[in-house]
Amino acid sequence: MKTKNYTTSFTVEQSPEKVFDAINNVRGWWSEEIEGRTDKLGSESDAQLKFVKNKTEWNGTKVVFEIAKKGDKTELRFTHVGLVPAFECYGDCSGAWGFYINNSLRNLITTGKGQPAQKE
Repeated sequence: MKTKNYTTSFTVEQSPEKVFDAINNVRGWWSEEIEGRTDKLGSESDAQLKFVKNKTEWNGTKVVFEIAKKGDKTELRFTHVGLVPAFECYGDCSGAWGFYINNSLRNLITTGKGQPAQKE
């Protein structure tokens, strides 16, 4: 049986370069509380999973963004490699990724304004 990672995708009218730039503006679509650089390949940051017993569930997982030109549109595919249904946070985390990728990031790309989590 193959392990199923969380994945989602969408297509927009904007260029691959604009999609790439929006992804790298992590504070503009995911969370304003991220520390460190987010604009460099291989950047790492900590996730604060405050709502689960096992606070290390995301350790060793990776988020992957694939950008592909599809005719005159751009497809973005997001995969959280290692986020699998066996994880305690899978339901909440996959729902949150659904919002942050399909709504917040998509809106940042298409309108210039995302809906990141606010600083507490």
